[in-house]
Amino acid sequence: MAGQQRVYRARIRSTASLEKIFRAMELIASSRISKARAAVASSTPYAQAITRAVSAVATYSDVDHILTTEKENVRRAAILVVTADRGMAGAYSSNALKASEQLRERLTAEGKQVVTYVTGRKGVAFLRFRKRDIAGEWTGFSDAPTYEAADTIGNTLVEAFVKDYEDGGVDEIHVVYTRFVSMVSQQPEIIRLLPLEVVDSIEPPAPDEKLPLYAFEPNSADVLDALLPKYVNSRIFNALLQASASELASRQRAMKSASDNAKELIRMYTRLANQARQAEITQEISEIVGGADALAS
Repeated sequence: MAGQQRVYRARIRSTASLEKIFRAMELIASSRISKARAAVASSTPYAQAITRAVSAVATYSDVDHILTTEKENVRRAAILVVTADRGMAGAYSSNALKASEQLRERLTAEGKQVVTYVTGRKGVAFLRFRKRDIAGEWTGFSDAPTYEAADTIGNTLVEAFVKDYEDGGVDEIHVVYTRFVSMVSQQPEIIRLLPLEVVDSIEPPAPDEKLPLYAFEPNSADVLDALLPKYVNSRIFNALLQASASELASRQRAMKSASDNAKELIRMYTRLANQARQAEITQEISEIVGGADALAS
């Protein structure tokens, strides 16, 4: 009985230590989620505005730009997967990786060679464990992304897109990230980044409304050259911010669940330890009574 008590007391101590860690991680995630949500809210209008600007140039000009023109024969496609650097975030990274695997299977079924880029140590570990080639990897900023990181990723992807197929270039680029919907809902999202796929389309004019006339200075090709890198970087930055907010929300929810489970375990071990203690006391009393009866007889 005494041995059982020691075991339960040791489990209570270890579980209590884990509960403190879980609680601390929950509080940290809760304190950072507001800032992450504010960053998403501030970056989304800019990403939408520059998308509309690029769409206007592409729609109302007759220039064929390499970043907006569909290639006749798509032979190689790139996937950028956005995952977390750390765990303890529930199914956040696994859901994004599952979506990327489904996209990979679809592209492969279409006869396309798939090239993978990844952000976050979880995604890197996932691909290396499966002995997949990684064309580019970036880590260390999943819960607090910067525009510099998005700029680096965007430049790498654009450079791969403008290369010829024979030189290792890609014909299209997809991004898999987790979109922040609310504190209780985060959804894996797949977008085609290049060639330009209008995400926020321009509203069609009314029947009696005339189409606006656009003038591009110095010309539409130079305007596209200036806007498209900003478009790519802003879309990637917004995806990183959405993923960051999703990661923090998932971690906060997972740590709260883990903390609640730890408290329940502590209550169960405490009850078992008390039962063991009561059984030990009952046995001691029985031994004392038995010894007194033996002496009396």
